[in-house]
Amino acid sequence: QVQLVESGGGLVQAGGSLRLSCAASGGTFSRNVMGWFRQAPGKERDFVAAISWGGGNTYYTDAVKGRFTISRDNAKNTVYLQMNTLKLEDTAVYYCAARNSGTSYLYSRRPTDFGSWGQGTQVIVSS
Repeated sequence: QVQLVESGGGLVQAGGSLRLSCAASGGTFSRNVMGWFRQAPGKERDFVAAISWGGGNTYYTDAVKGRFTISRDNAKNTVYLQMNTLKLEDTAVYYCAARNSGTSYLYSRRPTDFGSWGQGTQVIVSS
């Protein structure tokens, strides 16, 4: 299984931007569908975005469409989440996740469909 480490979280004012990174090691990163999830205090872990093996296809939850962009650099074994026009409701711990290697289906929102997880990075959006 691939090991994942997120970075880039922090405190930002509403309307601002952050870019999260997720560095992968082990496994075969280029054959993992990658995703980002988030979990606000007292709430379930929710799907945010996913990206296909080569990066040519992406999938977003409606709440972030047009504001967030997921991308990947397979040469660097890294997936990114560019977050623009941040809102108070974007405050959460953000988790990077990988589907099992060789699984190409992109359009899954269920955390149980992702076999590897990072430790999370906190994003706080203030007014």
